[in-house]
Amino acid sequence: MRILIADDSAVLRAQLLDALASAEFDVVVAQDGEDAWNALKQGDIPLAILDWVMPKMDGLQVCERLDEQGILDSVHVILLTARGSDAEMVSAFEKGISDYVTKPFSEVELLARVRAGKRIVNLRSRLAHAQKMESVGQLAAGIAHEINTPIQYVGDNTRFLDDAFKDLDALFAAIDELTSDGEGTELSQTFVQRAREAARQADLTYLRSEVPQAIQQSLEGVARVAKIVRAMKEFSHPGSEDRTAVDLNHAIESTITVSRNEWKYCSEIETDFDDSLPLVSCYPGDLNQAILNLIVNAAHAIEEARLDDMAPLGRITLSTRLINNQVEVRVADTGGGIPSDVQPRIFDPFFTTKAVGKGTGQGLAIVYSVVVEKHGGAIEFETQSGKGTTFIVRLPISET
Repeated sequence: MRILIADDSAVLRAQLLDALASAEFDVVVAQDGEDAWNALKQGDIPLAILDWVMPKMDGLQVCERLDEQGILDSVHVILLTARGSDAEMVSAFEKGISDYVTKPFSEVELLARVRAGKRIVNLRSRLAHAQKMESVGQLAAGIAHEINTPIQYVGDNTRFLDDAFKDLDALFAAIDELTSDGEGTELSQTFVQRAREAARQADLTYLRSEVPQAIQQSLEGVARVAKIVRAMKEFSHPGSEDRTAVDLNHAIESTITVSRNEWKYCSEIETDFDDSLPLVSCYPGDLNQAILNLIVNAAHAIEEARLDDMAPLGRITLSTRLINNQVEVRVADTGGGIPSDVQPRIFDPFFTTKAVGKGTGQGLAIVYSVVVEKHGGAIEFETQSGKGTTFIVRLPISET
């Protein structure tokens, strides 16, 4: 695990390095608060040991800056301090530190607190992974249902065609007999009657009407399954875990397809895409997950606002636009809106207004993390009680 140590004292930095190196941590060193902030804002250092008093930016100011950027919850901060009054430490915890070590520090105590911090970081990572697996499990169940429906009528139509062919087989046999036995002679009335009876038994008029429909429905079912499988492949395996240029409109379409079972019972979906949108540099898998979370969140908002299953379906609208060299994605719903008292907390990890068992409170937190922290974008929302909410995501076209 990577650990940042930030202290303006070369002696203390050396002592910290010696202590952590013996525990085989990957250590990054900063000489002041500004260097510490520049290292931490990259988002790949989960634990930091910050001196309280440093030039340019002290340890608590670094915490405040992390909080402003929405990434403080992803960093376990251990404050190194010579201060020790209760009031000072309460203030430090309120500003976001996770733990502290007093100077002069004991190497044994330092390593114990670092290892405790590592366990917390690992637990946080496992919780995030578990939430993602929960989402994947729900998505997989929905996709299984979506595939089962067209496969079912492909199977039903195939069985119908099998029975139809058996009925037609008797007619084909009579026709064969007519063409072989009647060759060179006038057809007897007996042969003609037998052909008519075979056609009646096969219900030829019905089959001529229904067989083409069964074939067409089967082809549509196969095409539907192929589309779902293709969308799932693009959603789950977008081709690269690194930044890459993607067609955002197509990525959103694939996400709509794989999430259909989440929204089809309570809403309809409309799209309003800017066809001239350029390719967007992003982490495709993470962005797919963020869009999925916004769609599912919109569906849940509509479902909660509907009085019963007989109420009219709601509407989710996804649109894309190019504005000032940024791509803007809007996800609008016709749900009940976000109450004013919870609006400041909707992006907080584990915060949810849903009933127990209905949500983990990670959906919008993941969206924020992906959009703001990982892509350097921005997210905001517009909401109106009783009319719905629109989440607005803005992403830079290229990596900054």
